[in-house]
Amino acid sequence: MRLASVSDAEKPLAFPAVTWQPIPGGIAAPRGFRAAGVAAGLKPSGLPDLALLLAPEQASCAGSFTTNLVRAACVDLCAQRLQQCGGRARAVIINAGQANACLGERELSDSLRITAAVAAELGLAEEAVQICSTGVIGQPIPMDTLLAGLGPLLASLSRQGGAAAAQAILTTDLVAKDIALEADLAGRTVRIGGMAKGSGMIHPAMATMLAVLSCDAGVEPRLWQAIVDRAVERSFNAVSVDGDTSTNDTCLAFAAGPPLAAEQLAALEEGVMAVCTHLARAIARDGEGATCLLEVAVEGAASAADARSIARTVCASSLVKTAIHGRDPNWGRIVAAVGRAGVPLDAHAIALWLGDTQLMAAGRPLSFDRQAVSAYLEARAAGAYLRDDSVAIRIAVGDGSGAGLAWGCDLSDQYIRINADYTT
Repeated sequence: MRLASVSDAEKPLAFPAVTWQPIPGGIAAPRGFRAAGVAAGLKPSGLPDLALLLAPEQASCAGSFTTNLVRAACVDLCAQRLQQCGGRARAVIINAGQANACLGERELSDSLRITAAVAAELGLAEEAVQICSTGVIGQPIPMDTLLAGLGPLLASLSRQGGAAAAQAILTTDLVAKDIALEADLAGRTVRIGGMAKGSGMIHPAMATMLAVLSCDAGVEPRLWQAIVDRAVERSFNAVSVDGDTSTNDTCLAFAAGPPLAAEQLAALEEGVMAVCTHLARAIARDGEGATCLLEVAVEGAASAADARSIARTVCASSLVKTAIHGRDPNWGRIVAAVGRAGVPLDAHAIALWLGDTQLMAAGRPLSFDRQAVSAYLEARAAGAYLRDDSVAIRIAVGDGSGAGLAWGCDLSDQYIRINADYTT
């Protein structure tokens, strides 16, 4: 079962024919990893809000972080520690409810205090512990509450803790987002797990709100970072819900276990890409107030990067998103978004499809059944985040070899209501 759909033009390596099969367990499915999630009392709702992942010894850790210049201190702390430790880490603790951002010196001191407490409990060096926070910007973490929750959290660490951890990192998300895959690589079973959170403030300039991956194959830190960077660029960086890049965006990926032969790294990268793509799509599908997933495929560009830029611009267009929500096949909004992506192209070469219906060829409109296309859009609405379907927009912009995908969602009045009432 192939969970990722990635064009050949986007692949830096020739991926071999390997079947990555879904398995239970989420982030804790890879051998040697343990996870936990508890309700520590950080959220007024009483829902789970504190998660922990513990990796085996000598784990490589790759990180990708927000490029927003206004960012939480925990983001810089993670990046600094990875550099200090040569791409190694053993654990990440994640709190939900408070972003711990824009609080001056307190945000760093609280992050240091939390990671020191976790390190002491686990017998690790402080530098080996990463930290992610998510929630309302400008809200400090209730430290006494969090520290009191560490005991139950560590007591819950287990191979069965993946689902609880994925639940504990959510904020406005409607569903938990996790996955685990395994494949046979040269007679050895390799597993990759992942979890993510994100529903609003999603237009990443690195990764999504939060994402964590685990893998039970050993990969040298520099190689692992390169694999994760490529996967992040073609998955999380290809998602847009509302055009806003968060202060806390972080993706951390851990790999620990017997090393793979060099010729198996391409197959491993395929699995990492499949996990990231699944999580990225799940985030777009669960966009705040959304009723359907939007997938934009662009072909014929000069490069894969150009194709992804065009696709992401279409996904981020408020006019495209509202047209999709209204089940209105207003193709002019799509073409206008293509033209403002900042990518050189010939407007007379554009062809456009919505679902299986072609709306445009050689830069000119075609006759089509508007009712049938509206019915296609309606069929993708109402709870689409629970199904593996999407509104498919395909755009050809020339005869280049560049192709790429991006994902988004429709824009509804519920998005406005959710965010208007977010802190009141």
